[in-house]
Amino acid sequence: MMDIMKRIYMDHSATTPVDPLVVDAMLPYFSERFGNSSSLHSFGQEADEALSLARAQVADSIGAQAEEVIFTSGGTESDNIAIQGVISRDSGKKQHIITSVIEHPAVLSTCDFMKGIGHDITYVPVSSEGIVNVDDIEKAIRDDTVLISVMHANNEIGTIQPIEEIAKIAKDNDVYLHTDAVQSVGKIPVDVNKLGVDMLSISSHKLHGPKGVGALYVREGTLLKPVTFGGGHESGLRPGTENIPGIVGFAKASSIAKERLAIDSSQMGRLRDSIIKKVFDTIDDVRLNGHATKRLPNNANLSFRYVEGESMLMLLDIAGIAISTGSACSSRSRHASHVLDSIGLDPDYVHGSIRISLGRDNTMEEVDYLAGTLRETVSKLRQISSPAKC
Repeated sequence: MMDIMKRIYMDHSATTPVDPLVVDAMLPYFSERFGNSSSLHSFGQEADEALSLARAQVADSIGAQAEEVIFTSGGTESDNIAIQGVISRDSGKKQHIITSVIEHPAVLSTCDFMKGIGHDITYVPVSSEGIVNVDDIEKAIRDDTVLISVMHANNEIGTIQPIEEIAKIAKDNDVYLHTDAVQSVGKIPVDVNKLGVDMLSISSHKLHGPKGVGALYVREGTLLKPVTFGGGHESGLRPGTENIPGIVGFAKASSIAKERLAIDSSQMGRLRDSIIKKVFDTIDDVRLNGHATKRLPNNANLSFRYVEGESMLMLLDIAGIAISTGSACSSRSRHASHVLDSIGLDPDYVHGSIRISLGRDNTMEEVDYLAGTLRETVSKLRQISSPAKC
């Protein structure tokens, strides 16, 4: 029997706990090895060596070359540099970007900004399972198209997009391809050469590293311009003194994630499948959002009819279980999920949606407790607030 006083964390798509080995790797760079990597003296050289090693480690985790990795403050900044950086600064020159309707706000908001300053954006729809139709991408390409940006795996429903197929279309049409891989790195194999992307965004805190650090992979030969200005750090694309402790922690987390990938992915997949089965075996009027198999191994996005997702979240939190109603970056806005709207989910189900996202430390005992608590919670809420069902 699960001790209900123990808190259970199942919101790893929002953030992950920092691995103790990552903390140990970071600590010396806050005090003993505090140098600025741009300084020429021994303190600076020590920091620069750590920076170079970290760059190689992160690159290795995605099959890239070290010089192709640009360190940033996280996925949002990486997305911004990728999207804004390919657009020409030539006065009056309008250019075209293709993206999907279910992208993370970091991509959609940046595209909205680019539209506001005169560029054209095509928002490609997705299927009821949340998958982009590759033909729609190809049909959207124009003579002035400079970039396609489609996420590798969705942060809400976990669907994995056909990036390799999109990459072939992009290459055939001489168009850059960017993918937001914030949710996929560390959960499924990610190799930039196999995917065929020109740019790829990563965030440290999604794979048991520290917050406030990430990376943008930029394939050699990709022409980008900086969106912020200062010194010549990070190949001139991301000026500002590098966050050496954070970068070292990020690199350590990347290495651990690569080493543990097969074990972690398999374990999370078993737990996810168990959650889905237990829920469907014990609760009526429920549906799984996203593709049944083309999804992240740690993601279960479920919708319950006649129930409010926020009410479920609060009651589960009281019971010691942390989940979410969608993306942590937009969950406070109280607007319906643009992802669930885009897959055509019935409004009765949209408002009763929760996202369960597992991590490497979750257990089957915790899954059993979640399933039982969820069954009781849904039953209680339906009795209180579902006259439409009666």
